[in-house]
Amino acid sequence: MAAVPISPESYKLGFIGAGKMAESIARGVVQSGVLPPQRISTAVHFNPNRRVAFESFGVGVHSNNSAVVEASDVVIFSVKPQVVKDVVLQLKPMLSEKKLLVSVAAGVKLKDLQEWAGHSRFIRVMPNTPSAIGEGATVMSLGGAATEEDGELISKLFGSVGKVWRADEKSFDGITGLSGSGPAYIFLAIEALADGGVAAGVPRELALGLASQTVLGAASMVTKSGKHPGQLKDDIASYYGTTIAGVHELEKGGLRGILMNAVVAAAKRSRELS
Repeated sequence: MAAVPISPESYKLGFIGAGKMAESIARGVVQSGVLPPQRISTAVHFNPNRRVAFESFGVGVHSNNSAVVEASDVVIFSVKPQVVKDVVLQLKPMLSEKKLLVSVAAGVKLKDLQEWAGHSRFIRVMPNTPSAIGEGATVMSLGGAATEEDGELISKLFGSVGKVWRADEKSFDGITGLSGSGPAYIFLAIEALADGGVAAGVPRELALGLASQTVLGAASMVTKSGKHPGQLKDDIASYYGTTIAGVHELEKGGLRGILMNAVVAAAKRSRELS
């Protein structure tokens, strides 16, 4: 049976799980005007602080997950990977194919999600933590019964908290190692750059500010200039200059290989956990 189309103008969105990721997505959706808060809901079972967080920008808060599913056309499962199976199975009687289901649980495959829900109108989404400030890198993969219109709707939702790509699910372990874990690698790099600045005589607060802005600016040049990162590096590294001396030290230390190995190791762990 063909999936019932979901109207972008009137659909209601529900979050199963009221953690920080769900809050980030909901805030982005509201702030960008994709949906008004009156069409979004979640459930809070124990922590009153989570209720306050969602109600602070107008989202409805129920006392149980069943009420969220009943009120929603699109249901996003934003719970920890180790409990998502139990949560989906508990709600299965309510999860008809009229509802579009979405999971942001890391490492949980579409085939399992679809089996637990009893149908394949499911979309798997891999966001990352910068979604909290509207700068996320999100990748999505559509289940068997999810339509192109479903994909466009979810892309617009997650586009409110960053950039969205679509990929085959077989790439998701690598994506987890790159964009999922990647912010932690960059935080380490910023910290190390700042420490280097301090060692070279720059005050700590200034060093951290310069390191952070330098990484932000460099990333923006890659995304906005259309140039390959290697070309941008060459543009800075002038003949016999300071930059090429620093790049030489990074190459001697094996920076490229270390970063590549970090992505591969994280992807391997993702496969082991899924």
